Amino acid sequence: MSLASERDGGGRSETAGGRGAAGKDASTRRTARVRLRVAWMYYVEGLTQNEIAEKLGIGRVTVVRYIADAKRQREVKIWIEGSVSECVALERQLEQVFGLDEAIVVPEPSSPDKIAVSIGAATGEYISEIIHDDMSIGVGWGATLMESLATLSRRELSNVQIVSLLGGITKAKRYNPSEFAWLFASAYDADCYLMAAPALVDSVETKRALIERCGLDDTFRRAERLDMALLSVGVMMPDSTSMRFGFVSPEDRASLIRAGAIGDICYNFFDAEGNLVDHPINHRVMSIPMAAIKRLPRRVLASGGMDKVDALLAGMKLIDCNVLITNEATAAELLVRRDLRAPNETAA
Repeated sequence: MSLASERDGGGRSETAGGRGAAGKDASTRRTARVRLRVAWMYYVEGLTQNEIAEKLGIGRVTVVRYIADAKRQREVKIWIEGSVSECVALERQLEQVFGLDEAIVVPEPSSPDKIAVSIGAATGEYISEIIHDDMSIGVGWGATLMESLATLSRRELSNVQIVSLLGGITKAKRYNPSEFAWLFASAYDADCYLMAAPALVDSVETKRALIERCGLDDTFRRAERLDMALLSVGVMMPDSTSMRFGFVSPEDRASLIRAGAIGDICYNFFDAEGNLVDHPINHRVMSIPMAAIKRLPRRVLASGGMDKVDALLAGMKLIDCNVLITNEATAAELLVRRDLRAPNETAA
């Protein structure tokens, strides 16, 4: 969306008119940027008008007016139609620097604990735009992906298949791969194929037996024919989703870190170069192999947060990500780490 204002009417000298138009354009861009941030905080993050006014340092009456203006200008449905100019610039840079087919950057949320909500909302909108009849999608798990369910545009589609790329997490009440796949599939009346096994098993022999003798070979073969994989990145911190709700013990976590692990995708743990680490867990995980994911036409990563920058960089390499959905600060830091982003490049 262009944020440039309309041209000012006549009656001025050329010099004064030029200066006036430039000032008006800058003011209009700033107003549009704040208006869209207000709309995002109100509709996506669920903040009250008073909370928004306090966070942005503007009056509540102004917040009310911005919300009304956004609706009147059709910038708001459930999703915010307009894009903040800095986000658009970051999207283009990410696509060029990392060779992505598409990057989606959401406005920076009001607090770090809203990052998953914001990225999840954008992810649900993205899926709603690209999903179609006769499509097959493999899905991972995590807090961000769970948040995407709220913004899926629910409708009946024909011959859509959703495949869970990871076994179940028996301990988790909410962030369960099987639960996410089932809820995702129900939004489109799609067939759902679950990995009927724990996310981690006790041995390679058990894994082989489950695949060969318990019907999971069909799920693995089906996963190799997917149109798309929707994934997120986990990190090694004790309070991350992977560590809190899964099967990784503190001892396993420590040994994974010693082996060089900085993050995971579906319990496939990788190092800073995007290579799987040599660790028993990587051989016992009940997930579709990352090599198979890498061969799929569309490989989407939806994650954000400054604590995930290193893991995102490596995870993008691991699956050769070609669609990235993240937040402003994370996007900017990803570019800084590549040393290819010029200072003030996205300034208005």
